[in-house]
Amino acid sequence: MALTMEPKDICQIVVDSGLRGRGGGGFPAGKKWMQVLSQPNPIKYVVCNGDEGDPGAFMDRSIMEGDPHKVIEGMLISGFATGAHEGYIYVRAEYPLAVNRLEKAIQQATEYGLLGDNILGSGFSFNIHISQGAGAFVCGEGSALTASIEGERGMPRVKPPRTVEKGLFECPTVLNNVETFANIPIIILNGAEEYKKYGIKNNSGTKVFALTGNVVNTGLIEVPMGTTLKEVIFDIGGGIPKGKEFKAVQIGGPSGGCLIFDDKHLNLPLSFDSLESVGAMIGSGGMVVMDEDTCMVEVARFFMSFTQRESCGKCIPCREGTKRMLDILEKITAGNGTLEDLDLLYEIADTVKNTALCGLGKTASNPVLSTLEYFYDEYLAHVKDKVCPAKICKGLATITIDTSMCKGCSKCARTCPVGAISGKIKEPYVIDNNKCIKCGACIEACPFKAIKEV
Repeated sequence: MALTMEPKDICQIVVDSGLRGRGGGGFPAGKKWMQVLSQPNPIKYVVCNGDEGDPGAFMDRSIMEGDPHKVIEGMLISGFATGAHEGYIYVRAEYPLAVNRLEKAIQQATEYGLLGDNILGSGFSFNIHISQGAGAFVCGEGSALTASIEGERGMPRVKPPRTVEKGLFECPTVLNNVETFANIPIIILNGAEEYKKYGIKNNSGTKVFALTGNVVNTGLIEVPMGTTLKEVIFDIGGGIPKGKEFKAVQIGGPSGGCLIFDDKHLNLPLSFDSLESVGAMIGSGGMVVMDEDTCMVEVARFFMSFTQRESCGKCIPCREGTKRMLDILEKITAGNGTLEDLDLLYEIADTVKNTALCGLGKTASNPVLSTLEYFYDEYLAHVKDKVCPAKICKGLATITIDTSMCKGCSKCARTCPVGAISGKIKEPYVIDNNKCIKCGACIEACPFKAIKEV
């Protein structure tokens, strides 16, 4: 059907559909296609971003493994609409089944005359290649991804020029993620207006999320754009298990923010614009639900640890800023933080957000900024009161022996690796907290449950 249409008309249908890129920032897909179509360079490329680097995310993987032909068809339509004759699917090597299915689908499409030269007698030729990445998170960024395909080190570059002007091999390039391309065949087949029946204004269609964490029903969900967080977590997700209280939801992967339990956030429609307004982002669609036993300072430390390891190191704000933020967060969770550290942490996070080179660097501090905004009391408890309210941070824990329950069996003292426990047989034992490394071995060893962490 698309091969009988005018390229500009196809681009316009995608524009009219309101489809926005499903891989991160939500840039209008049709606008990007129009920009590539208008470029005078006769050599153009279509690139599919299947480098799904967010911890716990597998939305694109499920599409590549379950329906690879939908992705191939979307790329083929994009190539015809923009004047490109070569396409690349960039997929991480850790997805061997996805690679296998894609290769098989490309072979089948070629055998049926849907890829290759003179497709269906239309005079249009299009070929797709698979490029396997080594698993670098930064290669999810457009310019780093294209550099990796070219055989260079995956590092972002300064923009402009944008990918639509100079992308793969310095040529105009359409770069969308797997889920975006998978939406294209439906839009062309049913029309823009039918597609816009799902979702809300400026955020049409559906979005796939990976729902994980402290929620009854985990896994992949597909919901119309504009569905509220409350519907996702409590209706679809089934709420929080074991009768625990909901505390926060981290959305958008390592670059996303943490939202809290209040009417403003839970009734927030899932859209690119609404989430950005509260310091979060849809990203590729990762969603981690947290219950009352979660330490938000530790959450910020965990995601900063990931981002710092994955920083490509090209720009100083990201390379040095993420390291300094991680150092401060580790200091706080170890029980050595100060009020001055909180001010410095915010200052660095804000600087990184405003000065980093690429989109990944600019959003790296979102977990820090959002937790500082919505859970500042927890940070104060860590640095001022020297306690972790959730009792997660071992550096702030105190292990004590309840003398009324201790029978003096000495098992705890014999188990302690640093000799921090002393006493006499058949008399209550005591712990020297100056020596205690808070490993918890004594808690597990005590047959009378007399040792507790407070």
